[in-house]
Amino acid sequence: MTAPRSEQKKSVDPKKVGDQKADDFFGLAGKVLAHTARSALAPRPMRGVPRGDTRFVPPERNGSADEAEANDGWGFADTKFVVQPNESVVLTGKRYNISNVELPSLLPWMSKTLAAPLGYANRHEPHYPPPIPPARPAPAGLIEALNALLQPDQLSTDPLVRLRRGHGHTGAEIWAIRYGKLERVPDLVVFPTAHEQVVALVKAAEEHGACLIPFGGGTNVTDALRLAPSEERFVIAVDMRRMNRILWIDPVNLTACIEAGAVGRHIAEELARYKLIMGHEPDSLEFSTLGGWIATNASGMKKNRYGNIEDLVLDMQVVTTQGVLARPQVGPRESIGPNPKSFMFGSEGNFGIVTSAVVKLFPRPEVQRYGSVLFPTLGHGLDFLYDLQRAGAVPASVRVVDNTQFQFGQALKPKSDGSMASRMKSKLEKALVTQFKGFDPKQLAAATLVFEGSEEEVAFQEQAVYRIARAHGGLKAGSKNGERGYQLTFGIAYIRDLTFSHWAIAESFETSVPWSQALSLYERVRERVRREHEARRLPGNPFFTGRITQVYTTGVAIYFYMGFYCKGVEDPVRMYGELEHAAREEILAAGGTLSHHHGVGKIRQGFLGDIYSPGSLQFMRQVKHAVDPANVFGANNHGVRGTVDLGA
Repeated sequence: MTAPRSEQKKSVDPKKVGDQKADDFFGLAGKVLAHTARSALAPRPMRGVPRGDTRFVPPERNGSADEAEANDGWGFADTKFVVQPNESVVLTGKRYNISNVELPSLLPWMSKTLAAPLGYANRHEPHYPPPIPPARPAPAGLIEALNALLQPDQLSTDPLVRLRRGHGHTGAEIWAIRYGKLERVPDLVVFPTAHEQVVALVKAAEEHGACLIPFGGGTNVTDALRLAPSEERFVIAVDMRRMNRILWIDPVNLTACIEAGAVGRHIAEELARYKLIMGHEPDSLEFSTLGGWIATNASGMKKNRYGNIEDLVLDMQVVTTQGVLARPQVGPRESIGPNPKSFMFGSEGNFGIVTSAVVKLFPRPEVQRYGSVLFPTLGHGLDFLYDLQRAGAVPASVRVVDNTQFQFGQALKPKSDGSMASRMKSKLEKALVTQFKGFDPKQLAAATLVFEGSEEEVAFQEQAVYRIARAHGGLKAGSKNGERGYQLTFGIAYIRDLTFSHWAIAESFETSVPWSQALSLYERVRERVRREHEARRLPGNPFFTGRITQVYTTGVAIYFYMGFYCKGVEDPVRMYGELEHAAREEILAAGGTLSHHHGVGKIRQGFLGDIYSPGSLQFMRQVKHAVDPANVFGANNHGVRGTVDLGA
């Protein structure tokens, strides 16, 4: 294994090293200031500030006919990975850059990595839909009250509609609807179309003793939507996705008011009409909603430039049992005492229903370019990110993937055209990396980059990024690889369902950690997973991979995927849960956080005592009791009413 550059240094004078780093830092800082000054002095159209109310109401978007989503797995109904008789894999549909092409290397690579016989003939066919619990009878007068405020098509007792609103996207939940069952799902689903309807709905639920569960895109991976089998009340899932309008846009002050049920891809499409962006791009962008981003305290892939959700939301309107949380106007920043909106970030459905939010906007970037870099090891990649952050030249997105994930990306490449030119190109590329540069193919890591901004800004960032990468042994790998790596994020989300269909179980989890502990945390978690897999005598080898996804002044976020071959395993879901629990224990012991952006839900409720003092836990429970004493919003996430037993 090639050691990171920081580990290769022999006897050095610490003072000289410090002086050199200071010279490098201040030298680059001077260049940043000079660049800023040049940009400020460059000729630009001068328009001044328009006066008065500069907001406008955009027209409502028209729906698309090809937006049907799958009920039994991730994503669009027309898109899934399918194994062909020749063992090649094809992603159906036309939506992604790897759609409808043969991927001959994927299944062989997965089989080799897992040391398991994955193949066309070795299938684990789903049995969807599962048995669905019957709806419980509604309290007297409730249905009449709902019929008075909603249209007939805004209420549904359809079993499949109820089932889908009763789960998110943890591996355990998808396994349950494919191969088992859920013990409890909502009894009714409602689809409000206006804020006033939500207000009336909350009042009706409180008066009749019903329970409300807000539902956005249903993409959470924390069991946040799961109901305890012991929940005896009539449960109403409040599907917010018909509240999906952009209520107004202010192109002068760069703000917009958007309803909470708006899906990320629709927000992006509508803002693009006016050459604007919000900049929030989580992996679940295509299906998750603005309200869901707030409820989970979400982060996006371009957070480096645009911020996390708490940076982007200026205000919000929330319906609670104590009334509506709202304000007549919002400014760039305020000092007005404790703001109730702060409790809604990460609230996971416990306190109320977000109906709309005022968010920041940004002009559509003048330039967007991609890039990629290969590094000898993950350690080199981490050192690169650290110096990049200190230099103040971090692009909109920069992610460093470990060797397993790099190989995974290579396995997702389409079938070669077989030409002599293609074969020669591939051989030359491998020779450059492994022979000329001396990279070990089993250790190298890769960075994918997205640059956004003005032409001058992007050019400056590219120069700084590649200079710092070279200092850490990096090799430019091209813009096409960078674009492909970034866009693959959306396509590979469907991989989890492919593994289920061929007797493997896999899921993701994440953390954030200080810079100085990041590499040791990654290595400790990888080793802990290996030991736990071996101790349980599970088949084959464990699948484990990680990538460093977001950078901060104080540290990084790391995103993991883990799985194993499970044919013959008595209870794969329980085994996976035990492995992830052990991995989470190791994360906390190694200095990591309980979650960076997924949230707590119920899947991590057992760790709350490790990250909060008893006083902190009691504080949050008292807040819940004060604002929702009857527990109308009965999601019961992150321990606000103690531990929730979801049963087997």
